[in-house]
Amino acid sequence: MVRYPFIPYQPERLSPDESARRGESFYRLMDRRRSVRDFSADAVPRQLIEQAIRTASTAPSGAHRQPWRFVVVGDPEIKRQIRIAAEAEEKKSYEERMPDEWLEALAPIGTTWQKPFLETVPWIVVVFEELYGYDAEGNKRKNYYVRESTGLACGLFIASLHNMGLSTLTHTPSPMAFLRNILGRPKNERPFILFPVGYPAAGATVPDFGRKPLEEVSLWDPKPDPDDNS
Repeated sequence: MVRYPFIPYQPERLSPDESARRGESFYRLMDRRRSVRDFSADAVPRQLIEQAIRTASTAPSGAHRQPWRFVVVGDPEIKRQIRIAAEAEEKKSYEERMPDEWLEALAPIGTTWQKPFLETVPWIVVVFEELYGYDAEGNKRKNYYVRESTGLACGLFIASLHNMGLSTLTHTPSPMAFLRNILGRPKNERPFILFPVGYPAAGATVPDFGRKPLEEVSLWDPKPDPDDNS
């Protein structure tokens, strides 16, 4: 068994005031982030996508297996194939699979099965979760906390894109097996999220969402319920 070497780790310790300033600045940046469904066809330099993937890959992962693959598509024909297949699945979902409660929840956002942005955007990035890997001898090697690890990487990917002034959408057509077929990925990889990446179109709008206040999404030192016998 090969062990990782250990190196000193002493990040700069900031003053409480500086930590608060940076925290507030980052919060205000991210609070302006919105999912976009109306994209410009304007080109986005490849190096920006590469930088976002590098940032995403700093995410923690189970046993440091880094079980994600970012598959980047800029070819118009492949983007068209993805759109056709995604819309076929989405149309079936909207018309047959989704219960009324789900459709009612989506109604205020105004989404439909049609996804023209998949051809408009300069880049589509499909993230695959690697269910298992292989060792140097070609033997199957288990990965750990695959979905959690991949989800963390995707969160950092979104934050990195927003920090660079780019927009995206977490698109998860269901089922997504067609992505593995179109992109020629091996059977140990499973589609996780599809990200269209670009700039918002001129005149693009987004729902004027609020966000839950801090007191609704956090608890501090909760006490167990004495009547809960579960």
